[in-house]
Amino acid sequence: MAEAVTDPWVLLPAAALAGWVYLLVFHGGFWRARPRLEDEIMPPPGAGRGAWPPVVAVVPARDEAETIARSVSSLFSQDYPGPFSVVLVDDHSGDGTAGLARRAAEDAGAGERLDVVSSAPLPQGWTGKVWAISQGARRSEALVPDARYLWLTDADIEHHPGELRALVAKAEEHRLDLVSVMVLLSCESFWERLLIPAFIFFFQKLYPFPWVNDPGRRTAGAAGGSMLVRRSALARAGGVAAVRGALIDDCALARRIKNVGPIWLGLSERTRSLRRYDRLSDIWAMVARSAYTQLNHSPVLMIGTVLAMMLLYLVPPAAVLVGALAKNAGAVVIGALAWLVTAAMYRPSLLLYRRPAGAALLLPVAALLYCGMTLESAWRHWRGRDGGWKGRTYVAPADRAARPSGRAGGD
Repeated sequence: MAEAVTDPWVLLPAAALAGWVYLLVFHGGFWRARPRLEDEIMPPPGAGRGAWPPVVAVVPARDEAETIARSVSSLFSQDYPGPFSVVLVDDHSGDGTAGLARRAAEDAGAGERLDVVSSAPLPQGWTGKVWAISQGARRSEALVPDARYLWLTDADIEHHPGELRALVAKAEEHRLDLVSVMVLLSCESFWERLLIPAFIFFFQKLYPFPWVNDPGRRTAGAAGGSMLVRRSALARAGGVAAVRGALIDDCALARRIKNVGPIWLGLSERTRSLRRYDRLSDIWAMVARSAYTQLNHSPVLMIGTVLAMMLLYLVPPAAVLVGALAKNAGAVVIGALAWLVTAAMYRPSLLLYRRPAGAALLLPVAALLYCGMTLESAWRHWRGRDGGWKGRTYVAPADRAARPSGRAGGD
């Protein structure tokens, strides 16, 4: 008995199991992959036309020739009953993005509802995406001064026709200042199938959606692919300029807005990203460019995060393997139990992406790869470069480590 109590291959998986039980019971039920926008009860298309407020979509776009036509077409396919227009900010694209966007709008019979803005040069202290959003927000004020909402979205998102109506109905019914959904990411290639559901699972663990949606909690998060923002709340929060240097702009903006009013974050089963990550290097670059920002550029947080991930995700399968080889029944049983609890909690995120149950057993492999991405992100920061995206690389300001940040994202 004494040997079992001190055996590290029993103690470590026991600690991992205790950690998973805590997350299962006390961490906001993040693992349920809820709420989802499609679960909300919405009025039928066209209902109450006079009550629907004006909305302007703001789309920052930089070299998005591959996706912009489908994205713009989906915006003008919305069944939204109220006034709706789109401002697209062309951020110095060299691939004809603006022209393709205009053609898509004309093909949809909505050429007069698309306004294309050529971005001014990037000022010092701004990230490219936030600067583009700022210009689009200013342009929307001039074009539609009575718009109640701005719909901030990316140029690689294909929106479901009922999405905007659902977002506005949710905001109006509950008087929310921000309604955001995590869209479905591409999950077709081998690396996407391994890593994308895990990315969603980790994001929910970092920002438990029920906590984000609870006005009494400080937790705030958002997903930049689709964010409906009440314009008056954005002004009270300091405007887009308040997050001008944020590499992870969506969560930074969510924190600002939650300080002045309630927000809501959910998942979408129908709206999807068109951006593909066919190679491991594609996903690696996406995460590594800002993962260390997520940790506030803190070596202590980085080391703690990596060690915690190793304990939670890697120790249980290692204990099963080592225990089987050493004929250590305690290590096998406790390690297998911890591993199975992990897999069961991961299952709802896999179902969202229509992945089989057996894929849950590969979560430790995904976690190991994400640990590597986090370490490389820290290495990039220590070399003086934080985020790099589409020809731009940002050097982190000296005080950025003192500021909280959000998920991997931003241009």
